[in-house]
Amino acid sequence: MKKVLIVDDAAFMRLAIKTILEKNGFEVVGEAKNGIECIKKYKETKPDIVTMDITMPEMSGTDALKIIKELDPSAKVVMVSAMGQDVMVKEAIMQGAKSFIVKPIKEDHIVQTLNKVLET
Repeated sequence: MKKVLIVDDAAFMRLAIKTILEKNGFEVVGEAKNGIECIKKYKETKPDIVTMDITMPEMSGTDALKIIKELDPSAKVVMVSAMGQDVMVKEAIMQGAKSFIVKPIKEDHIVQTLNKVLET
């Protein structure tokens, strides 16, 4: 089973992603509400893939991505962003994000994106 860490400051968004992924054969090994928690949980859970919100309090998704890629250059991170964050998405891809999903999330799109990234 593919292990996922879900990172988003909105509890309802974490729940929505978790529900979709668990229904589609993923194991959610952890959740975090900001980049600082994300790094801690990443070290603890060693997930196969991370869904990472870009805009969060305390530490942004792009800053957390940088640190995760330093800890684990093979980390697979998919950024999740709201519409209109094109500049931040491009920055995240440049820093090593494998893909991105635009909110509002669609079940088939998130499942396909994560499976595609896991195959690479």
